[in-house]
Amino acid sequence: MQELQRTLKKTYFFEGKGLHSGQNVKMELKPASVDTGIRFLRKDLGENVYLPALADYVTHTERGTTLEKDGVKVSTIEHVLATFLGLGVDNAVIELDNFEAPIMDGSALPYVKAICADGLIEQDKPRKYYQIKEEIRVKDEKSGAEVVVMPSDDFSIDISVDYNSKVLGVQKAHFDKGTDFAEEIAPCRTFVFFHELAFLFQHNLIKGGDLENAIVIVEKEVPQEELNRMADLFNVERIKRLPEGYLDNVNLRYPDECGRHKLLDVLGDFSLIGLHIKGKVIAEKTGHQLNTRAAKCIREIALKEKNSL
Repeated sequence: MQELQRTLKKTYFFEGKGLHSGQNVKMELKPASVDTGIRFLRKDLGENVYLPALADYVTHTERGTTLEKDGVKVSTIEHVLATFLGLGVDNAVIELDNFEAPIMDGSALPYVKAICADGLIEQDKPRKYYQIKEEIRVKDEKSGAEVVVMPSDDFSIDISVDYNSKVLGVQKAHFDKGTDFAEEIAPCRTFVFFHELAFLFQHNLIKGGDLENAIVIVEKEVPQEELNRMADLFNVERIKRLPEGYLDNVNLRYPDECGRHKLLDVLGDFSLIGLHIKGKVIAEKTGHQLNTRAAKCIREIALKEKNSL
């Protein structure tokens, strides 16, 4: 029995700051007709300024995924895209009044809560799949990061996260059709190492970051004076390092929340293939650059096969 395409039951509204720009943004998630796919609408630039959520348009992958076409840009889009792939939304419009999606709580949970309260609408056309036929491998020789996609009857992801961190260790996460995305993956927030924070600020990034939308990993003891300076930078009360190696700004939702969040990112980036795939994904130490390279490779192969028919 063929699965049908799905869309949202209604429009959902969100508002917040972009993680890196710090600019306020309003975002609406809207239903769309069959075969629309996922599209962004930059409403601030016009009523018909659309940008398809496809790997063809990836331009930057530093600390998030950015798409750009004909001067129209959207960035930090991976969490909302992961929501659609994780829940099985085939067609939708993501309407923005700025270029960067809101970071919300650093996870996909706000989107999932809203959408799952109503469920989805099945549409009158079969879902589009691409069957992986032979192994696809992309690798970063310098870091050792690798994404391998192999033929399989179903879609699944196995990810291993290793930052050579005593706090994180090696974290593994898994996703397949039996995974409860809403409960097991969507709540997992983005994370950052304490020593990276000053660098990111200096390089005009994480202007919209705060200590409520990220897990902060502190590998070793830090003088309280330095912690106080960071608290002032984020305009929060005093913070401290917990014995487990995290700042006390948030409580972990899962012991392996950081690994699960990296899986969330893989889902968001793989949604840019523009088709559901049947294949087994094995990701080691991966990030947005490698994820989107793999997505683009799969998309190019799928399009070549389609055009050769």
